[in-house]
Amino acid sequence: MTEWPFLHDVLQSTAPRKVTVSVRTVRAAIEFELMRHTREALEVVLADELKLPWVRVDPPSKIGSKRDLIRYYTDDWPLSELIDLARRIVDDYGTVGNEVPELLAEYARRGGVDTPAKNLIFAANGPKPEIVLRDAVNNDIEIVKNAEYCLVYDEPIPATGLTFQHLIDWWRKHKGASGDDRDVGVSLYRRLMDSLNENEAEQLIFDVYGGRYKEHGFKIPALIPQVYLHYDPYTLRSRGILNGPLARQRMDFLMLFSNRHRVVLELDGQHHYADGKGIADPTRYAAMMTEDRRLRLAGYEIYRFGGADFVNKQSARTLIASFFDELQHRMS
Repeated sequence: MTEWPFLHDVLQSTAPRKVTVSVRTVRAAIEFELMRHTREALEVVLADELKLPWVRVDPPSKIGSKRDLIRYYTDDWPLSELIDLARRIVDDYGTVGNEVPELLAEYARRGGVDTPAKNLIFAANGPKPEIVLRDAVNNDIEIVKNAEYCLVYDEPIPATGLTFQHLIDWWRKHKGASGDDRDVGVSLYRRLMDSLNENEAEQLIFDVYGGRYKEHGFKIPALIPQVYLHYDPYTLRSRGILNGPLARQRMDFLMLFSNRHRVVLELDGQHHYADGKGIADPTRYAAMMTEDRRLRLAGYEIYRFGGADFVNKQSARTLIASFFDELQHRMS
């Protein structure tokens, strides 16, 4: 490189630029695009054209700078909402810089599930529900038996993900519950905990995450237990050993950070890798890994906890809390 000093500059200028998608970078790119409008026009764009909600006491007209106006409109927005706003800006106004298109392209490359979430059946605490297709064309389902033992979130799942606040609002309507969000949230929390069938390790994961609702509020992604992934109406007995039911019919926990970004948490008990006598079973383990690969290719992220992680409850709490901190930081 010392003989050809110009070569380093050429390589630097042609090398692909690393794009980091985060709340900070997307917000900065959006601000850059919106700042091209005059102060008067910007207020119209944000309020009347993009129809962004204003939640502050002082009206927008009282905010002096354009930058502050943009920030106050999008204060505390998660990454998924900022991405949606960036897409709308591209569609409605085009862009004068490269940052927004590059960030959107990188966000798309992150992967995720292509189809929107639907038919969220979860928290089963009794016999398996019997499900039929009420409308096969629209993929509308109906539970015809054992509906009382599971929950079905029957509201449209927001593109920005499913928060505990969404579940609280649904639970209030579903159960006719009265009281403030905290009272309804406690009622829902107890019902969800009941679905963990006294599994101490799963209850510990759920309890640690429940503490985050107290710390961060209810507008964070909900930790949803015992979610049906596959639904096979037949039992092992009716199918026969050689044609067994679909693997992993239920996920231990699911988090919907957005319609695309879904995180599965699994707790690996002995039955995941050993037979009924506690002897290692390579076939059983391979089947679990096969299903993991299928889920990842479908766009899900999977994180596993091992039974040994829960031998000491205090260290387990620390481990779980640290995991959720890092996961939230990564997704925000």
